[in-house]
Parts: sequence; structure tokens; C-alpha cells
Amino acid sequence: MDTTQITDAPPPTDSPAPQARRKGPGRMGDKIFLGLSRGSGIFLLVIMAAIAIFLTYRAVLAINKDDGNFLTTFEWNTGIVPPKFGIAVLAFGTIVSSLIAMLIAVPVAVAIALFLTHYAPRRLRGPIAYVIDLLAAVPSIVYGLWGALILVPHLNGLFGWLNDYLGWTGLFAWDEGPARSLLTVSILLAIMILPIITNVSREVFGQVPQMHEEAALALGATRWEVIRMAVLPFGRSGVISASMLGLGRALGETMAVATVLSPDFDIHASLLNPGGGTFAQNIASKFSEADDFGRDALIASGLVLFVITLLVNGAARLIIARRKEYSGANA
Repeated sequence: MDTTQITDAPPPTDSPAPQARRKGPGRMGDKIFLGLSRGSGIFLLVIMAAIAIFLTYRAVLAINKDDGNFLTTFEWNTGIVPPKFGIAVLAFGTIVSSLIAMLIAVPVAVAIALFLTHYAPRRLRGPIAYVIDLLAAVPSIVYGLWGALILVPHLNGLFGWLNDYLGWTGLFAWDEGPARSLLTVSILLAIMILPIITNVSREVFGQVPQMHEEAALALGATRWEVIRMAVLPFGRSGVISASMLGLGRALGETMAVATVLSPDFDIHASLLNPGGGTFAQNIASKFSEADDFGRDALIASGLVLFVITLLVNGAARLIIARRKEYSGANA
């Protein structure tokens, strides 16, 4: 009796080929999703371009009527009563108050984020994170009212101490006037941007590969050395991104600054004496009482703020791009 011959059977032909499967109904969904994503990106660019064109057009109308130097003048008389301001003073107040706010907020925010991700007991992480989220949800006018009614009266002691020990520098000289100065604004802005930087930094530190930390611990590193050698280098670009988000909020903050600051149009050597101004605060306080030329002048100052914000974000993107060599993808 002949044994059954075993032959290699050809592969079944009823299953679709990989290319045929890719041509199924999912292909149309991919096209729709790609079109929507691309359209959203283009739409965002169109909005940015429209804002830039509008600001530039209205600014040119005001600059053509200006007899002085638009960018460096300390007093730009726009023909309105009382709006009379200087772009140089507003640029100084905006940049200085925002930078001081960053110097205060970033170290505190990073420390809070590290505490929540590496030190805090599990039962405390949730409540503390919840309180930080609530701080981010508080309206800016509430911060402004709190700053005017609570913060300003209680800063006299700090201002007096700074004047006694650092007044010789001129930067912290105080004539015992009301504490409605750029330093007060900076402290208030630091409190406002603190939850933004903290939340983003906390998420970044939570993404550090566990093997990096375990490897450092295996080599005998302490917890601080693990953070210094593994966590902070990994999260550096994320912290920079979080800081830029906070800086953008500080540069454009309006109502809180307008509620706390006593504006004038001189650049003061001391950060403690009342006075100064910011772009957003000046526009919000004077736009309603300005005529056509005055509105164009205020929009021109808004164009300067727009350019400053673009330059800051562009610089941040360059810094982040230089740090891409140490990322989770390379782990």
C-alpha cells in the first residue's frame, strides 16, 4: 500500500495582501484626518498673519503722525486727554516685571514639581496638585483685587528691609510711598504663573525613564544626585517650555497689573518706588477714552508687545532644539 506523499501546499490565496488591506475603508479616514490636521495648522497660521497685518496697518497710521522716535520716546503725545505715553517706558516695565516674575516663579515651580514627583507621599500628591490646579483657574481680576487689598499693604515691611540693607544699590531704594511698584507687580505675576510652570514641569518629570533613575541608584547615587544627573537633564527642555508659557502669561497680563500698579511714564532706577507701566495695562486702561488716532497709537504699542512675544518664543524654540540630544527617544 503506497504511503501518502506529503507535498508543500501553496499558501492560501483567499487572505488579502497587505497592500490590498491598506486600500480599504480606512484609507479614506486617513485622508480626512490628514486634511483636517493640515487645515487646522494652516488656519492657525492665517489667524497669526491676520493679527500681524492688522496690528501693522493700524500702527503705521499712528507712526506716520508721530513727530518723534516711536520706539525710544519717553513721551508720545497722541493728542488724547489724558492718554500720553512712551513706548520705551512701557517696554521697560513689561520686560522687567516679567523677568523678575520668572526669576521668582521658575525655581519655586520646579521645586514644587520635584517634590510632588519624587518626595511627597502618595496621599499628599493628589491634594497638593488639586490646589495648584485651582490656582491656575482663578481669574486674573481676582488676583488683582487680592494684590491691591492684601498684598500691597503687607509689602511695606519687605520694602523697608530691602531699603535698609540693599538701598545703597539704588535698585531697592524706597521713599516710603505706597507699594504699587514694578516689584509688587512682579510678585503678583509670579504667583499667577506659578501653577502653569508647576503643572507642565510635573508632567515632564513624571516621564523620566525609570531605568535612568534605577541605574543612578544602583551606582550609589543619593536621591538628590538622581534628580541632578537623571531627572533635571531629561526635563530641561520641558521646563524651558513651561517657563515660556508662564512668560507669555506674564507679558500679556492686563487686569491684575492695572489693579495693582500706579502707572506713570518715567523709568525709575528703583524697583520699589511707585510708577512704571506695561503694554497690556496701558492699552486696557486707555482704549475706551481714546479717539481714532489714540487707538492707532495704542495698537502700535500692542504691535511692539506682539513682536516681543514672538522673539521670546522664537528664542525658546532655539534653546529647546539645542537640547534635543538628551530626550526620552534617545534613552
